[in-house]
Amino acid sequence: MITRVLIANRGEIACRIIRTANRMGISTVAIHSDADAHALHVDMADEAVRIGPAPAADSYLNIDAIIEAAKASGADAIHPGYGFLSENPAFVDAVEAAGLIFVGPSAAAIRAMGLKDAAKALMDKAGVPVVPGYHGDNQEADFLAGEADQIGYPVLIKARAGGGGKGMRKVERAEDFQAALESCRREAQNAFGDDAVLIEKYVSAPRHIEVQVFGDAHGNVVHLFERDCSLQRRHQKVIEEAPAPGMAEEVRAAMTGAAVRAAEAIDYQGAGTVEFIADGSGPLRPDGFWFMEMNTRLQVEHPVTEAVTGLDLVEWQLRVAAGEKLPLSQDKIVLEGHAFEARLYAEDPANGFLPQTGTLAHLEFGNARIDTGVRTGDAITPFYDPMIAKLINHGETRDEALGRLRTALADTHVAGTVTNRAFLAALAAHEGFAAGAVDTGLIDRDLDMLTASPEPSDIVIALAAIAALDLDPADPRLGWRLWGEASHQVRLMHGDSLIERRLVLNGSGSVTLEGETPLLLDNLSRDATTFGGNSGSLSFKAGVVRYRTAGTANVSVLLDGALHAFAIPDPLAGAADAGASGDAVTAPMTGIVRLIDVKAGQSVSAGDRLAVVEAMKMEHPLTAPRDGVIAAIHGEPGAAIEGGAVLIALEPEEG
Repeated sequence: MITRVLIANRGEIACRIIRTANRMGISTVAIHSDADAHALHVDMADEAVRIGPAPAADSYLNIDAIIEAAKASGADAIHPGYGFLSENPAFVDAVEAAGLIFVGPSAAAIRAMGLKDAAKALMDKAGVPVVPGYHGDNQEADFLAGEADQIGYPVLIKARAGGGGKGMRKVERAEDFQAALESCRREAQNAFGDDAVLIEKYVSAPRHIEVQVFGDAHGNVVHLFERDCSLQRRHQKVIEEAPAPGMAEEVRAAMTGAAVRAAEAIDYQGAGTVEFIADGSGPLRPDGFWFMEMNTRLQVEHPVTEAVTGLDLVEWQLRVAAGEKLPLSQDKIVLEGHAFEARLYAEDPANGFLPQTGTLAHLEFGNARIDTGVRTGDAITPFYDPMIAKLINHGETRDEALGRLRTALADTHVAGTVTNRAFLAALAAHEGFAAGAVDTGLIDRDLDMLTASPEPSDIVIALAAIAALDLDPADPRLGWRLWGEASHQVRLMHGDSLIERRLVLNGSGSVTLEGETPLLLDNLSRDATTFGGNSGSLSFKAGVVRYRTAGTANVSVLLDGALHAFAIPDPLAGAADAGASGDAVTAPMTGIVRLIDVKAGQSVSAGDRLAVVEAMKMEHPLTAPRDGVIAAIHGEPGAAIEGGAVLIALEPEEG
């Protein structure tokens, strides 16, 4: 049995592994970069070891430092989590060469599935259906373009060593192929150190369905049923569920059988996921799915499988790695109920899902299983994936589980950074999704509706005003004046809009927000993060938090599932410079300049791509805000750039 495990990861997955190890009586060792010195996973572990500075290449991807940390701490096993080195066969070789146990599959199995082209050939030989496409060695751009023409548009360019939605581009037209290929290769090289790609036919109305498999060293392989991960944006999963809606037993038998054959073909040991793309244009069919790839690790979405099977997949991983047989045979693994997982990220859905940074001034979750690696007061940095938490809900039926997820999202309150919480809530309430009509194009089709931002109601504005003034509405002295009524003029920024309203203090527990139709709130009460009261016959309870970030005072109000953030303008400060005007193109966040497409003196048109910045493992194109002439370039490829810094300046417009 394993007695001491080092977790070669960070964040929520490190915390997740530590919880199971603690329950099993296995001591834990955390590793951390300088940026994570005070992280939750560091505090939870029995021991923690610094392995380098903040950049992942110098810390969480530093194989030598991790092996040395394991030896020095007396660990007898290393669990890689997901991401980072979890699917790096060289890491497995290094772990085993050091006399340690790798909690995962063999290096040979990872290599077999690590390159998508070779994996598809192997699966085809094993009788697993594969998507039509080109998976060969010829990487000449013109040749690949020709293959795409033969396959027929739309096509998907995919990094052969890729994963997590990186190094992947959908191409609708032949004239867009070369630019998409170049971008895909750059992203793949930066993320995986391999810029080779494959070309596949893009399946119409595709559904992404994957099967959880497990193997041991005794020749046993089982499946733990399927998950539907079709709700995606930019090829990254957003909400996952198990089982897949509309999954007939004959289709399940065909798909899970293919997944088990795939695992058996490479003598697979440990947790793995076989991913399929299915034709979602009609009912699922036994002949309507194809192998995409196999992830030779634990998946981010594994909790939904745990919820519907009642099993602990990390425990299974540790037992299998220790040489034990699988805890259960296939006939003893039972599917019960339905489960959803929503991924809460620090990102801005209304602004192209750009990753966000910031300090979590307030963090409160609704009723759900919460897998997280952060706490109130922790910072979301530009160095790593901006996940805040995963919310997992289970119910006897799909409708029950989805209802619980909606409630959990409505009650989740995060202040200090922009998140995708409202987007997730809108998605969970989507009529088509509720009916089980899911495919990977759903989000793109309804993106405007899913990212719409509601205007704050007068109740929300009144509560924000009370918090901005830092008043206790239950104070019996509220509003008392020797002569006349007490009132305050309040200025709040909601996005780009300035709200100016007068708040009249009527006395104990009562205020009036003046306006075209005055709003009276009474029976008001307040604690540290909650306001309650009445507006006429309506009773309400709202989450209200006042905090500071980047030197600015702010108020966050959560009411009826809608979250509104307000900035409190400093009355002593002058008008702020907008920074990024129509004459400047700025970095959306801290990152690395990967490409500059223009030169000083060059004429450009509105919408032309000027540069590409990589941040949080993704490429972000920067485009011209208007027609004009490039005046200056303040960076070069490979250079770091701060968020908000001007990268390219345009000559001022005349007149």
